[in-house]
Amino acid sequence: MAELQFREALRAALREEMLRDERVFIMGEEVAEYNGAYKVTEGLLAEFGEKRIIDTPISELGFAGVGVGAAMAGLRPVVEFMTWNFALLAIDAIVNSAAKMRQMSAGQFGAPMVFRGATGNAGQLAQQHSQNFENWYANTPGLKVVVPSTPRTAKGLLKASIRDENPIIFMESELMYGMKGQVPDDADYILPIGKAEIVRPGNEVTIVTFGKMLHTVMDAVKQLEAQGIDAEVIDLLTVRPMDYDTIVASIRKTNRLVVVEEAWPLGSLSSEITYHVQRHAFDYMDAPVIRVTNRDTPLPYAPTLIEECLPNPARIIEAVRQVLYRN
Repeated sequence: MAELQFREALRAALREEMLRDERVFIMGEEVAEYNGAYKVTEGLLAEFGEKRIIDTPISELGFAGVGVGAAMAGLRPVVEFMTWNFALLAIDAIVNSAAKMRQMSAGQFGAPMVFRGATGNAGQLAQQHSQNFENWYANTPGLKVVVPSTPRTAKGLLKASIRDENPIIFMESELMYGMKGQVPDDADYILPIGKAEIVRPGNEVTIVTFGKMLHTVMDAVKQLEAQGIDAEVIDLLTVRPMDYDTIVASIRKTNRLVVVEEAWPLGSLSSEITYHVQRHAFDYMDAPVIRVTNRDTPLPYAPTLIEECLPNPARIIEAVRQVLYRN
């Protein structure tokens, strides 16, 4: 085990997979000469050379399309977007090509590749740089959508994603790149895609979340503990495929559910989870499900308004107390 920053854990995963498989290469804006916009790829150009660490023009649709073609031809591209907000320009290559290629070619071609980059609020970056599109991509058959929450899960899930036979959407919180945590240094350490983790066992209420919202939830859970409330926390890690079994098993024990998600409420992943729970665990529920999401508005610039819009410990605590009928 070693203590690594989130960015260092991602770099370790990339380096180990490039050493393991010569088909793996990285392409994107500033990944080479500049060592990556967030320094995830620092040092990789010097080690692997310009044929495997490739700087691209500022043309997301162009280099995403090149990546899809490379994957179809037998390589294993890792395509980095500086932010998933900019990947809207490349959504045709992702949704219309990568996701559908195996079906459209009757299995003759696949697109085993990883699209990765920063997602969600990153401070005062305002409306066009602070969005969460996990639910957009999770709505697309053919894609897998992975959202790690710690350095350990970042390494294990990125390695699994690079080895997977499908196109992977890999979303990293910009605010977590400097976060430190213990990470296994085993070159074969991977985490299974599609399996959630119970971060904290509990008996009174289930809280389901993913990505950096896990840390907001854990801040709230510390305060709930002081109030004598025993919450079970589930970190999804992968939102497509989603580990419904772990969620339902937890609800059969706690009988109450709060879902915390950074995205907007309409058509969200929390909506999908709520539907599945009422369909498959209705008889176990002792209270309606409550969601805590971003307010239904583009994220403002002012820090006071950001705090009001995003899920925060106070809103999570209020939701938990509501499902426990303690307000």
